Amino acid sequence: MQWILAFHIIFMVTWFAGLFYLPRLYVYHTMSNDKASIERFKIMERKLLYGITTPGGILTTVFGVWLWSYSWGGYMQMGWFHAKMFLVALLWVFHIYCWKLYLDFKNDKNKHTHVFYRWLNEFPVVVLVGAVILAIVKPF
Repeated sequence: MQWILAFHIIFMVTWFAGLFYLPRLYVYHTMSNDKASIERFKIMERKLLYGITTPGGILTTVFGVWLWSYSWGGYMQMGWFHAKMFLVALLWVFHIYCWKLYLDFKNDKNKHTHVFYRWLNEFPVVVLVGAVILAIVKPF
């Protein structure tokens, strides 16, 4: 079980790294004016989303469910676990929204300013803080 927990944490770090960096790339992409920079950001965004962020999210979820399977009933009686699962669901919604934004950039249809993406960049920080506190402190 310790190996499964270790891989769950490793891929969670990978997933969050991608979710922290992707909106930051969107900030810089939005501020770019020249074609070479815009094309470079499209490549970076694609590689980050497909090569790091999405595999990290999938593997985090797989190892998390594997951990959960050791005590389905026990976890379902813990309030902190329900709250953490809510945050994980929100994180997947955020991930999918980032994917939609990626497609907008890919098709040159971005509708937002760099300020929007700067604020968007803060969301995964809030989720990370909440999820770690819930998993470690188990406040309820």
